[in-house]
Amino acid sequence: MHILLTDRLICLRCGPGFGLILIADRLENRRVIEGSLGCPNCRDRFPVEGGFGDLRPPPRSTRDDAPELEPPASPQAMEVAALLGLTDGPGSVALMGDMAGHSTALAGLVPGVEFIGIAPGLRGWEEEEGVSRMTTGASLPFSSGSLRGVGLFADGEPSIAGELARVLARAGRIAVWSAGQSGVEDGVEGAVQEWEKALRSEGLDVLASEGRAVVVKRTAP
Repeated sequence: MHILLTDRLICLRCGPGFGLILIADRLENRRVIEGSLGCPNCRDRFPVEGGFGDLRPPPRSTRDDAPELEPPASPQAMEVAALLGLTDGPGSVALMGDMAGHSTALAGLVPGVEFIGIAPGLRGWEEEEGVSRMTTGASLPFSSGSLRGVGLFADGEPSIAGELARVLARAGRIAVWSAGQSGVEDGVEGAVQEWEKALRSEGLDVLASEGRAVVVKRTAP
């Protein structure tokens, strides 16, 4: 986890007004390998182990271990970068769920951008430049307006659209892809349309929309 990212993290128990304080036990090349992130309000601590941050709100009685995440077959990493409008740094971009499997490839394609993979299956990955790894709860542990982009699949609930809009910076983009290969089977096209509707309702402007993906942008402050 990049040390500068810790300045943008908030306590999921206390809300956006309460930033976390890094307590680093081991740092390498400005990356937090071992330590914790503490909330000065509720006094909770979120562990960082092997560079992987557990930002889930309490109770965290068990680890949410999962099979090691692999890059998705579709979309390709280059397509993700293109639809999110990423050509160079700086900035932070969150990749949620299975989309986080593209974190390493995107870090190689777009130097200077920190890709934040949010998925329990990243716990076993090695720490590397350009990729921060974590798991979280239903809310996102980022301060408002702090992300340049978010990429995810439509198999998640669009009820988090408001949370995605909250963390998106001005001119930032959110891209949602269908979980199916063609974007039309098993009601997947309808899932993308539901995401589009939810993101529009948060005041975000649609840049592109088709059966298999929708891309929105924040243009208003």
